[in-house]
Amino acid sequence: MVVWSQIALAGIWGGLLAVERRAFLQAMFSRPLVAATGMGWILHDLPSGLFIGMVLELFHLGSANLGAALPENETLAATGTTAAAVALAGNTGGSTPAYWSLAIILFAGLGPAGRLADQYLEEYSGRLAAKAVASAEQGDLARAVRQNLWGMWPHFVVFGAATALCALIGFALAPFAASLPLRALRGLAWSYPAMASVAAAIAARGSHARKAALYAGVAAAAVVCAVALAPWISRVSLLGSPRP
Repeated sequence: MVVWSQIALAGIWGGLLAVERRAFLQAMFSRPLVAATGMGWILHDLPSGLFIGMVLELFHLGSANLGAALPENETLAATGTTAAAVALAGNTGGSTPAYWSLAIILFAGLGPAGRLADQYLEEYSGRLAAKAVASAEQGDLARAVRQNLWGMWPHFVVFGAATALCALIGFALAPFAASLPLRALRGLAWSYPAMASVAAAIAARGSHARKAALYAGVAAAAVVCAVALAPWISRVSLLGSPRP
């Protein structure tokens, strides 16, 4: 069942943090750990937000939004993934590591997608900045301030809508997640600590988490396959063993 109030709250939180990340305050509230935990608290599923936020914070630990550098959008990755995980968990019986892993894997592309959106919005902001400078030189300070405000709303709308869409997709995927066999859920549950371990190793190496999603996806897939195939491998080994 789709809970539209949760979708609306997810969009508002995602939009506010997008503004905080680029245009206002910049007090690190948009970092994955804070952003995801806040999303989980707002949507009444704090464990999902906290545990997803810890993994994604490690993924993006080395990223920094400095000057013209545009890293992957870690804020969208955190808010969108958490919103989807809460929607999955709320319609499938509760928050578990399996659903955290499933959400992280399914929405691993949010970081690069957010960076692409940032690039387009930077062009728009650049035009407004030029208008603000021209207005300030002409002595029209009120118009210059309005240009700054006009530069904020696209970030709120674009990333708020993207976060709300992730929550809606989570509700849509809930029946699929609920139908997963126990073997697949067990594999997904084991993939969570695997992803966390890989993310911690990448963060420790100081790799700036550039390929964190790829490494984590490979590790998660390997663990899922290993756990899923374990019963079959055991049966084959028993059939091939000599009888007493």
